[in-house]
Amino acid sequence: MEPSSGSRGPGAAAAAVAAVLPAGGSGERLGGATPKQFCTVQGRPLVSYTVRAMERISWISDIIVVVSPENIETMKSIIEKYGHKRVTIVKGGVTRHRSIFNGLKVFAENGFSNQLLQKPEVVIIHDAVRPFVEEEILSKVVMAAKDHGAAGAVRPLVSTVIASAADGCLDHSLERARYRASEMPQAFLFDIIYEAYQQCTDYDLDYGTECLHLALKYCKTNAKLVEGAADLWKVTYKRDLYAAESIIKDNLSQQICVITSVKEDVAQVSFLLHESLKSQTKVEAVSITLNKNDGHLQDIFSGQCYNFVCINDKKYAIEESQKLVDMLDKSNIPLLYPVVLILVHLDVSENTSCSIGMEELTRIKKFAREVKKKNILLYGILIQYKKEDVDPQLEPGSQRWDIKHHTDMVKEIEFE
Repeated sequence: MEPSSGSRGPGAAAAAVAAVLPAGGSGERLGGATPKQFCTVQGRPLVSYTVRAMERISWISDIIVVVSPENIETMKSIIEKYGHKRVTIVKGGVTRHRSIFNGLKVFAENGFSNQLLQKPEVVIIHDAVRPFVEEEILSKVVMAAKDHGAAGAVRPLVSTVIASAADGCLDHSLERARYRASEMPQAFLFDIIYEAYQQCTDYDLDYGTECLHLALKYCKTNAKLVEGAADLWKVTYKRDLYAAESIIKDNLSQQICVITSVKEDVAQVSFLLHESLKSQTKVEAVSITLNKNDGHLQDIFSGQCYNFVCINDKKYAIEESQKLVDMLDKSNIPLLYPVVLILVHLDVSENTSCSIGMEELTRIKKFAREVKKKNILLYGILIQYKKEDVDPQLEPGSQRWDIKHHTDMVKEIEFE
């Protein structure tokens, strides 16, 4: 769940894209007093995961969250607590369509937010209770909407749909192979979907649920249907919360953030590590200087990554590690789940000794015990290697190091 460069998406230069997230449901089918979008999963409200899925994509300029009037303050506190950005809260209507319409109005009418937002070329509509949406499907529906005016994700029907007669008996059934289940996300040229809502009858606003149908009915726009992944499902019932928690736990164990400096030696090791891990797990590589306020790293912290590898060439770098621990602690991530922090010290000196003095080891272990109280588990790896002579036939920048060949000694230390 890391910030995207936008290279695979439509990009800001190609199309201004915004997202509207209806989050005004009462959660009657879920049961309980808390609406499902505000139910916590792994200690975090469901709506926060969905907002995060949108804000991690750089080419989405604005995120509109539409909530019922009584939940506006709750949503404000969620945005503040989890550091969400580019988010505007809008008061919802009494039905789904009326809430979405209010969300669209912030781009076209004064009075629905503190300021009139810039109208996008394309708008994404996505349920706040569908947290597992990836950039790939968002990009596909946006590009399809640019070409066709409207687009939406669909999935094959799992069960056959039947119609009952007035007496409760079977009237007819539909041929399942011909039909699809309409899912989210959906995307529209803004002018098309806004015009559709403007022309909408009260009946459609009060009883309708399908945005693609409105574009077809009022603007004669035939939406392009895009096959979506199986994880586009909507949290509706209580059992869905347990399923969502299981998926989130699984995702947490499969995400690693590799933090390095911009130095060549360290960057090369980071590259090798990234290449060896990317086929097994999701890896985000960040090159920063920890003594600067790095917004990219802050975005990753707000994205719920729990496994970090910090590579440096400074001797044990307690001070650097302390800065990273402070940033993690401030992000509140360790409050929800244990954080694993692996410190990799790269020793490129000619000294063949790879020992750590007792005084230094005692200092590191003390530091590890202190951060463990903050739910951060600290581990250390010491790597010593030397560069081979450069082949004069290699062009500058073409040399690659193989960590297996160049590692003279590796020592792993568990700081507990």
